[in-house]
Amino acid sequence: MKNFITGGAGFIGSHLSDYLLSQGQEVVVLDDLSTGTLANLEQALKNPNFTFVEGDILDRELVAKLVSESDRVFHLAAVVGVNLIVDEPLRGLRTNIHGTESVLDAVREHPRPLLLASTSEVYGKNTADALHEGSDRVLGDPLKSRWTYAAAKGIDEAFAHAYWNQYGVEVSIVRFFNTVGPRQTGRYGMVFPNLVGQALTGRPLTVFGDGLQTRCFSYVHDIVPAMVKILEDPRSRGQAYNLGGAQEISILELAEQIIAQLGSASEITLVPYDQAYGPGYEDMRRRVPDNSKSHELIGFVPNTGVAQIIDAVAADLRARAQDQTSGVPQGVLSPTLS
Repeated sequence: MKNFITGGAGFIGSHLSDYLLSQGQEVVVLDDLSTGTLANLEQALKNPNFTFVEGDILDRELVAKLVSESDRVFHLAAVVGVNLIVDEPLRGLRTNIHGTESVLDAVREHPRPLLLASTSEVYGKNTADALHEGSDRVLGDPLKSRWTYAAAKGIDEAFAHAYWNQYGVEVSIVRFFNTVGPRQTGRYGMVFPNLVGQALTGRPLTVFGDGLQTRCFSYVHDIVPAMVKILEDPRSRGQAYNLGGAQEISILELAEQIIAQLGSASEITLVPYDQAYGPGYEDMRRRVPDNSKSHELIGFVPNTGVAQIIDAVAADLRARAQDQTSGVPQGVLSPTLS
């Protein structure tokens, strides 16, 4: 089985590459290295079944060629992270929408099963007890860049469903809920590695707003096998599936647990949203997934809790800080507000 992964040098994509290679499968990764790194693929690059191609998903000819040479496709390439979405909204819109259209056109021309990676961001500000795949989308002002990612990923899903409905493209959709784990960087506003990194270096843990906003963090090693199983199940075509964690926790509670668990002397600093991201920034007060649909399809159960994730992320950050010769960018534990 030959797998083509767009965005495969990123956090989730690199773990997916490693997982598929461990199954004895071939993997071809396309990535422009704008946010992903070759360091994430350190182990994969040693495997003879792995091929890395540096390039852009907006290059339709290249994407079509790589799709035609593969048996199935995982589309993960996207502009992600709060910082990039707020600072470079046009880049996000173009990459996330036109890039997905490029992949969909390629699998229409060269029929292959396709998994489209989407996000819980599509639910916007909906604070329901458990968000199911048919839950309403509650988005803010479209003129605020905060909502461009949610809007773009919603369009991606609409495109995917239309290609399935009109052209019979074998596409399945997964919606990630705050997936975290080793290799994730805090450079683009990812809260988990930022807080752990701050605790490890004794700096104040920066929590935005009042810290009472809640999330359910999911562990990448729970999510990756589920992605593969969903793509492999023909019943998933034309459907979306939540993949999220089971433990709801506020960001303030998360920061407190990180400090206690790591034995850090750090304190917590509350930072107003407008100071971090500029005036008018909006956040979601609550985001809890209903995983029943993915559980029914493939038996998905998120088994890794917050305590285990903290240990895994801390171990990864310590290792990267100690090994600056492996190609990891300098300053993985350097100060940041994001």
